[in-house]
Amino acid sequence: MSAALRLHDVTLGYDRHPAVHHLDGEIASGALLAVVGPNGAGKSTLLKGLVGALKPLGGRIDRGALGRREIAYLPQAAELDRSFPVDVFDLVATGLWRRTGLFGGVSRGDHARIDEAIAGVGLTGFERRAVGTLSGGQLQRALFARLLLQDASVILLDEPFAAIDAQTVSDLLALIARWHSERRTVVAVLHDMEIVRQAFPETLLLARRPVAWGPTSETLRPERLLEARAMPEAFDDRAPVCDAHGAGRAA
Repeated sequence: MSAALRLHDVTLGYDRHPAVHHLDGEIASGALLAVVGPNGAGKSTLLKGLVGALKPLGGRIDRGALGRREIAYLPQAAELDRSFPVDVFDLVATGLWRRTGLFGGVSRGDHARIDEAIAGVGLTGFERRAVGTLSGGQLQRALFARLLLQDASVILLDEPFAAIDAQTVSDLLALIARWHSERRTVVAVLHDMEIVRQAFPETLLLARRPVAWGPTSETLRPERLLEARAMPEAFDDRAPVCDAHGAGRAA
């Protein structure tokens, strides 16, 4: 199976202070990969690097023939502005921007596709509900409907199940399984280890540096989880800047 994304000694961070150190590996085309680790481990930073929102401090990310528009990215709910005056239909419709452009109109065929995506996540009847009035689970369903319309070959999800109800988690997991069956590449940052064990065959355990990456049953062995938890969470402004080109690499 070919790789959708290749990471070559990648270091990512902010203000020259790395959050992810020297990560090498391949995310295969069609992979279903969970990214786990303690708070401050660099998980969200990694997704921002993969989508191209954050330039590596060192190393490189090879996206092959993938354009940035072929990678769909769902950030954490906390990063979304729920006060923006938009309803569910218009939010979901933004998933068509790759094809229509920012100011493109919605055709009759597009309208049908939007309705189908909304129905596919169980939100029929919510089309004209303001996003700010939705529950956490309803908002996440709407965002997954937008992902459906983006029709991307690579889908990056940052904490997609945080603070939502069990039924919504189950429904969205079924949608992720469908994407996997369509041989799309799905990478999800998760905290719930039971969900990871049950639904994700491959896992990257990250603690600013890679602790383990491979089959989930091997990656989540107790001794590896203990190693990851030993990582300090605090960001130290006085810490020396890592040599992204190799001098700062841990042994």
